[in-house]
Amino acid sequence: TFGGVCFMHGYKGGFFLFQLGFVLVIFLMYCWWRDVIREATFEGQHTTSVSNGLRMGMLLFILSEVMFFFAFFWAFFHSSFNPHPFIGGVWPPAFLTILDPWKVPLLNTILLLSSGASVTWAHHSIVWGSKFHALVSLTITICLAVIFTLLQVFEYITAPFTISDGVYGSTFYLATGFHGFHVFIGTCFLAVCSLRLFFNHYT
Repeated sequence: TFGGVCFMHGYKGGFFLFQLGFVLVIFLMYCWWRDVIREATFEGQHTTSVSNGLRMGMLLFILSEVMFFFAFFWAFFHSSFNPHPFIGGVWPPAFLTILDPWKVPLLNTILLLSSGASVTWAHHSIVWGSKFHALVSLTITICLAVIFTLLQVFEYITAPFTISDGVYGSTFYLATGFHGFHVFIGTCFLAVCSLRLFFNHYT
């Protein structure tokens, strides 16, 4: 995060620090997955108590994410329901050209809903013991997530406003940027799950 902030503000060495942080995060993700897979699959250390702890940890993580994104929605709706005179007293601000919600945003929404359906299919396939259907549905989910991420990058490149364009730009880029980051991390998690499924780590 510190490297990203330095890079965005044009500090010398900011991009290097950002890259270093990204590589370290990927390395730590690899180490964490390696340890969890080793403990669960080969050492048998995931007892009922450990499994319940992992489930509770994921539940608390999801709840914290709900509150995290609630703050962004609060900022957006607070600004839209009570627009400041500095932005023209209207929402979206009078001086901004905004994205057409019926183009890329609608397509990305459809992609996300479709990926939700396909990952649910994958979960039920694993529960039913169908490895083939689980692999197909996980592959579909990962492809949809990659397409979503590429479309979001395209949207960022072609957007007619930036993060520094007042409250509209900052809330838009913060909310969609963090959401895109979550999609990227989720795609990494699903890729690891599909590899584990391929190598018969799930019963």
